Amino acid sequence: MRWQDLRRSRNVEDRRGMSGGGKVAVGGGLGVIVLVVLGLLMGQDPTEILGNLQGGGPTTQQSETRPAERGPAGPRPDDQMADFVSAVLGSTEDVWGRIYAENNAQYQPPTLQLFSDATQSACGGASSAMGPFYCPADQKVYIDLTFCDQLRDRFRAPGEFAVAYVVAHEVGHHVQNLMGISGQVQQQRGRLSKADYNKLSVKLELQADFLAGVWANRAHEMSNILEAGDLEAALTAANAIGDDKLQKESQGYVVPDAFTHGTSQQRMYWFKKGYQTGDLSQGRFEDIR
Repeated sequence: MRWQDLRRSRNVEDRRGMSGGGKVAVGGGLGVIVLVVLGLLMGQDPTEILGNLQGGGPTTQQSETRPAERGPAGPRPDDQMADFVSAVLGSTEDVWGRIYAENNAQYQPPTLQLFSDATQSACGGASSAMGPFYCPADQKVYIDLTFCDQLRDRFRAPGEFAVAYVVAHEVGHHVQNLMGISGQVQQQRGRLSKADYNKLSVKLELQADFLAGVWANRAHEMSNILEAGDLEAALTAANAIGDDKLQKESQGYVVPDAFTHGTSQQRMYWFKKGYQTGDLSQGRFEDIR
């Protein structure tokens, strides 16, 4: 991926090395995947895990967050990845800023917080085991950069663009939040059965994959970011985190009613469709399936 010349975002909070913690909560996105897999291995009901994590509202008091200052210890081994993530976030700001302007609106970008091990969000405490996630309550994307190593080693999805896909997916959740889609889905919690609510969750995740594809399309058009193998890296990541694949690996069988993110084929299809069309009208929530 050609990213060195991309503009770095100023909406990054660097809390790496700072302590955090508290009750775990997730605002939706790829971060749920890791925690659900752990729950499956411990015999927990994944729908109960997600019911606790996707509330979107505050569960603990949010402490003030400031960017971390570089101390005398000097640079960190993951500083280059932090720079890369900042560049990808800057690209999402440019792309969505242009798309919103085309529709006579102003884009409000999210903040991305880098953390180590644990931190606090307005959705509750976050841990590195959760992977990246978006919290709609404070409009922030959270990521422990060790997830980038997990993506390569555990999920066998190497390449910079696999990480870029993850970041763009979480920003896609932010776009859904701005559009009111996330709130509409959340209002259905408690009104539907677990299986029916899970179907809405799947649609939400697949649309975020589609929006990540739209970003890839527009970003390449604007900045020529894609190199050979980049799209394959994103599709490999999407394939690796499909519900069917993860369930099969963790428990040996598949339970479609428990899907919350979509199958591997669905995730790849909707990312690819977003990239191929670059057209928001091709990924309306009601058309996602």
